[in-house]
Amino acid sequence: METAFFWLSKVVWYVISPESLLLLLVLAAWALLLRGALRWARRVLGFVAVVMIVLSAFPVGEWVLYPLETRFPTNPRLPGKIDGIIVLGGAEDAVRTAAWAQVEVNESAERFLASIDLARRYPTAKILFSSGSSNLVGKKFPGAEVARRLYAEQGVDMARVIIEGESRNTAENAALSKQIAGITAGQTWVLVTSASHMPRSVGIFCRAGWAVIPYPVDHSALKGDLLRIRWGMAGNIGNLANGIKEWVGLVAYFVTGRSSSLFPSGCSG
Repeated sequence: METAFFWLSKVVWYVISPESLLLLLVLAAWALLLRGALRWARRVLGFVAVVMIVLSAFPVGEWVLYPLETRFPTNPRLPGKIDGIIVLGGAEDAVRTAAWAQVEVNESAERFLASIDLARRYPTAKILFSSGSSNLVGKKFPGAEVARRLYAEQGVDMARVIIEGESRNTAENAALSKQIAGITAGQTWVLVTSASHMPRSVGIFCRAGWAVIPYPVDHSALKGDLLRIRWGMAGNIGNLANGIKEWVGLVAYFVTGRSSSLFPSGCSG
């Protein structure tokens, strides 16, 4: 069942992502031109042009991301003792790490940075990194191996590090991590992931019966400046894609019973 859900979620996203939809509209306009339907071709191309101008000028993606990124407080007050730090994969670039024989990370590197900072602040806490490969192809490059090398290079005591390298999505992150974490009643675990991904992650961990303290990082929305006009289509459409993916994911995970609520605010809401 999980394998079918994994494949279906990937295929559906490839079709409905903003980049794919824009490409499909351009192809539709081309087909209309070939058929001599000039009026409809102009309408479709005009719509695409307007969308591209809006996406280039306005931070539409940040408008979509902002409610997700503000669902949980940034820099939350933590207790005096925590037992573990869960770090969800997504910051590692496993393919380039393998190609260059050097740790390579991406724009979500704050996940690693925050976990190392927390590990130094809480020297007895375990670090549990969870990530296999979410790609349909190229699965011989698991993100877990990047994390293992990164933590070792940064001087983290590897006796504290637990690596879960089989998960393909967030639901499997929670389920497989819980199996190997050795958690007991009364323990306190902090969850580190990107701020936009945190609501869905919390809902999934709550459904798995693992109450965690959210520690969101890697924000994309520029708080306090969401009405700016600044040219930059690539970044804006990337943010829009991330935001839509998370909102769709919230609905899909809730409908399929993988999340505790539609827009989680914690294990009780």
